[in-house]
Amino acid sequence: MVEALVRKSPIAIIGSGSIGVAWAIVFARAGHPVAVQDTDIGRLEVAKGDLSSRLAALESFNLIDEPPHTIAARVRWCRDLAESVAEAELVLEAVPENLEIKRIVFSALDVAAPAECVLASSSSAIAASQFAGHLPSRARVLVIHPGNPPYLIRVVELVPAPFTEPAIVDRAEAILSGAGMVPVRVRKEVEGFVFNRLQGAVLREAYCLVRDGVASVEDIDSVMREGLGPRWSIIGPFETVDLNTRGGIEAHAKRLGPAYARMGAERGQNDPWTDDLVAKVSAERRAKLPLSAWEERVAWRDRKLMAMAKIRVSTDEP
Repeated sequence: MVEALVRKSPIAIIGSGSIGVAWAIVFARAGHPVAVQDTDIGRLEVAKGDLSSRLAALESFNLIDEPPHTIAARVRWCRDLAESVAEAELVLEAVPENLEIKRIVFSALDVAAPAECVLASSSSAIAASQFAGHLPSRARVLVIHPGNPPYLIRVVELVPAPFTEPAIVDRAEAILSGAGMVPVRVRKEVEGFVFNRLQGAVLREAYCLVRDGVASVEDIDSVMREGLGPRWSIIGPFETVDLNTRGGIEAHAKRLGPAYARMGAERGQNDPWTDDLVAKVSAERRAKLPLSAWEERVAWRDRKLMAMAKIRVSTDEP
């Protein structure tokens, strides 16, 4: 249950589409007062209904600690941008993925938002340098890229521009962590950040496999849904291969690295797993998991997969 006596930072969300509504749920569920702004009054009315229906669905799965109407009461709906951000400590832009629209919105926010307010974009691929570099107060701007929907997918990427003050990233991380999210700091601006670059790599290969007649669309989805997906939902790609091969990352790279290099070359890629790179990855994994604990972690992974298999069997539709 949200502790009513603890002050929660006011949050403003610019844009009332699906991501804007999802962000409103994340913060209102965590006890924050939330203002959602959109110039389209019709869109705001639709968003109110979306919020109610999503909260009702969350309640049906016991994923909220308060009645939906209590959470919804923390959200107010605004047409005026200045009004929505007047008391905000974090503003999240959630407008369409269009560079010119983002430039216009952030130019307005630069003037309207309180001086100490963090300004963030929910951009999926456009870096802050592209839409905020001209702003007088650009040092308080960064990208906060969520998975979709963020009230179910907890990871969120924090992507500062070279001009973003580190203290701004710290404040954004603290607010997001307090709202139950899992922030990941992206160390430099790259198009698509981490989430969509990983997703894009899988999609590029999936399209190639269909094109080359190797597998059908459904077969590829089955491999991901029944194979890689369940495992990756517990552990990521590095921990997966670390636990799949006795001896960890270095043993895996030695045994299978050449095959992966040939697969990459087949697609015109030349990104070898050099000895230095493998050593760097291995060092990070060994700092996280000494090889002496490898057997125990493998058993943990298997127990997690068993628990997931039990849930999937009990919830599978005919």
